[in-house]
Amino acid sequence: MTKQKRTKIVDILQCTEFDKEVLVKGWIRNRRFSKNVAFLSVNDGSTINNIQIVVTNPSEELTAKCSVGSSVACIGKWVKSQGDKQLGEVEAKEVTITGFADPELYPLQPKKHSLEFLREIAHLRFRTSTFGAVFRIRHAMAYAIHKFFNDRGFVYINTPIITASDCEGAGEMFRVTTMDLENLPKNESGKVDYTKDFFGKSTNLTVSGQLEAELAAMALSQVYTFGPTFRAENSNTTRHLAEFWMVEPEMAFYDINDNMDIAEEMLKYLIQYALDNCMDDIMFLDQRLQNEEKDKPQNERSDMGLIEKLKFVVSHDFARVSYTEAIDVLQNSNYNKKNKFKYPVTGWGLDLQSEHERYLVEHHYKRPVILTDYPKEIKAFYMKQNEDGKTVRAMDVLFPQIGEIIGGSERESDYTKLVTRMREMGVPEKEMFWYLDLRRFGTVEHSGFGLGFERLILFVTGMSNIRDVIAFPRTPGNADF
Repeated sequence: MTKQKRTKIVDILQCTEFDKEVLVKGWIRNRRFSKNVAFLSVNDGSTINNIQIVVTNPSEELTAKCSVGSSVACIGKWVKSQGDKQLGEVEAKEVTITGFADPELYPLQPKKHSLEFLREIAHLRFRTSTFGAVFRIRHAMAYAIHKFFNDRGFVYINTPIITASDCEGAGEMFRVTTMDLENLPKNESGKVDYTKDFFGKSTNLTVSGQLEAELAAMALSQVYTFGPTFRAENSNTTRHLAEFWMVEPEMAFYDINDNMDIAEEMLKYLIQYALDNCMDDIMFLDQRLQNEEKDKPQNERSDMGLIEKLKFVVSHDFARVSYTEAIDVLQNSNYNKKNKFKYPVTGWGLDLQSEHERYLVEHHYKRPVILTDYPKEIKAFYMKQNEDGKTVRAMDVLFPQIGEIIGGSERESDYTKLVTRMREMGVPEKEMFWYLDLRRFGTVEHSGFGLGFERLILFVTGMSNIRDVIAFPRTPGNADF
């Protein structure tokens, strides 16, 4: 084949300069034959849209090998389409099948496949329109997160993946060790001797970069982390992963109200960025969602389409509601009185479940909600205590269909109060000397939050299972690919 530079399909499809020669490379999504003409629908991943290649008088070898999934390279002329379904098409001059996909073995065919089936072939599901759209949007959201913070003067910090403590009490952790599990060293009391391990102590994969980010914020003022976190909970729900990504900003001189302001600003910025830059993919996913909704009972269908839902969030202020007010709303709701909640709302002090959060957003306030001032007993030790002695300056952002998407707080800046709370909760002071030093040397008010990245992608794409918005899901019993 003549040496020529490839043009991405996304660029060709936007080109209004016709009768120019182009080199197209991609994978065949579909093909059909009509007398002495072959029509190849080709995609290279740069766009949700396929390009049509018209091959006149295809050879027998080409006809036999241009199967779905095969890779193709084509030199041809970009011409105005005779049909009205696309702007143009490529009249092939030279076509080569660069990689043959045996149709007897290739599992993806031009038909609808279930998401459960596609999870079993996660190494190939990128080639479907649905997952191409999801991961282009995921990329756009990652870029937009960095842009949002960069444009506001934040410093990007890489916090450690290996940590020596679970100071958040955020759940079971994955242990990191180089010791021989068949021959573990023991100390005098018969317990595993971690002084013989690589780091000289027990270490785990991190559940959060927050505490380390606070260290940086106490010098750089505004920082953020964006990286993988790990929780070894034996949970197989549609909302949980063992490995997932978190966005965690920490800001010096921010109180709880500043914290809520920037969380709302960030979420609206990200969703608007998706609407401005990913509309082709969002339109495809919106149509996919509408088709799925048709198969649901009337009472289970969503009130809004995907695009409508995204625009709704951007255009409405988030309701700011105290935990106490939320409990009153839930307790007095018909859902609670008629026992429609799986977990009944029994009163103040209850740790809210996803169904409660979604009720507040979808049925009562009918917009995103920021809940504040939670009971201190159900929140982490580092949260700023209110004057009432019962609540802390926590803030959780609740979204429709997702529930909690952000969790954060103003952090406790008073040394004495923090030490007292750590003792109450059994957090080891000796191991946390570095965290306490922040309150001993120039303490200031500061706040931060964590955004579950996959939950954001769930919301923006309209997908229903968190395993379908991360490339290679890690869940109990599954570490394939």
